[in-house]
Amino acid sequence: MFAQFERLRQVAATAPLMLVLIATASAQAPYPNRNITLVLPFAAGSGTDTTTRIISKELGTALGVGMIIDNKAGANGSIAASYVARSTPDGYTLFVTTNTSHSANPYLMKNMTYDPVKDFTPIARTGDLPFILLVHPDIPANSVAELIALAKKDPGKYSYASGSSAAIVSGATFARLAGIDLLHVPYKSSPPALTDLIAGRVSMMFVDVLTGLPHVNGKALKALAVTTKQRSALLPELPTMDETVKGFDITSWQGYFGPANLPRDIVVRLNAEIRKVVERPDIKNQLAERGMEAFSSTPEEFDKFVKEQLVVWEKLITAAGIEKQ
Repeated sequence: MFAQFERLRQVAATAPLMLVLIATASAQAPYPNRNITLVLPFAAGSGTDTTTRIISKELGTALGVGMIIDNKAGANGSIAASYVARSTPDGYTLFVTTNTSHSANPYLMKNMTYDPVKDFTPIARTGDLPFILLVHPDIPANSVAELIALAKKDPGKYSYASGSSAAIVSGATFARLAGIDLLHVPYKSSPPALTDLIAGRVSMMFVDVLTGLPHVNGKALKALAVTTKQRSALLPELPTMDETVKGFDITSWQGYFGPANLPRDIVVRLNAEIRKVVERPDIKNQLAERGMEAFSSTPEEFDKFVKEQLVVWEKLITAAGIEKQ
């Protein structure tokens, strides 16, 4: 009996050391050796969510680990951004985001809980998501010019929904450049905003092609224009906003970040694998079918782009006369 107790005592005494050794071995194992969580600032069903799921499936296969999508919608993406900014920089919590959190928010929000440059490590840009202007079918307008005429006839009667910073800025820019009075109705994300647009509770909305196009094809909504300077290859028949409202040019971008101080070897590994996935013709086609122009970048190119976009969006927001909330 004494011998059995002695063996148990020895096992118990060595257990903490074994746990330390296991944890150390895991920490020293080649990256990655467990699931990676991709935090998104928008709800499931949004354009960023859908395109991320396409890319992450292939990325997980390439890395040999599972990819967990964590949708943390709300507060113009700042909830998700703050969460990632405070995460451990070990490569297992990444942020897939857009200009909403990293270009526009600093000029839209009074109380920023993160810094889009200092609190993050740029990994790779993955492409652009053009937006389209949608209106409810009951709105008697089949062009941007007709919509402007209606709004000028009844100032304040028509409203625009928003589920992202790009949508907020697009609506305000449209109102300013067209000289019309529109009511802004903000939402937590694009899907619920679209639900109300389809129901006729709001008049119009700027939304990414991927999220909005199915409702256009289903005749639930009408598409009047794209927000990019040039016509979209996906919707070549759809005019640009600039064709009627001169100077209108807004594009949403997308990319991967880690928390600040993410080790260089992890950044290089992730960037290489993301670029391989995004540059695959089959993936490019899948994303194009959903309204995303896919392409990749180096971490350095992405870092430079993010800093440049802060200047671009500051000008857009200032010109639109949007006050910080």
